Amino acid sequence: MASSIGEMAVIAHRFIISPQTSPQAFCNVIKLGTFCRTVVWPCLPPLMMYQYIRGKDEDMYSIDVLYYKSGSSETKAFWDGSRVRGSGHWRLMQDLETIRAAANSE
Repeated sequence: MASSIGEMAVIAHRFIISPQTSPQAFCNVIKLGTFCRTVVWPCLPPLMMYQYIRGKDEDMYSIDVLYYKSGSSETKAFWDGSRVRGSGHWRLMQDLETIRAAANSE
């Protein structure tokens, strides 16, 4: 059992070391790392921000449509920015009100 684990460790070590067998392969690894560090990684944060803003915009658009179609003039019933972080959404407010009413029923 121990010898088979040792053999697997040697094979895994050779697999990691094998790309560095030739100087050209070593240069390719350096080039790939430089490309990832200078091109790929700097592009990720703006893409992640874009996805977050896009998702947030869809949520706010649905709230605006719901508010418009309801004919109500009370905006705080759909989005209350003064509430604790994340609990200003109309659906969350309704759920929290249901929980509060059930907890305080007499």
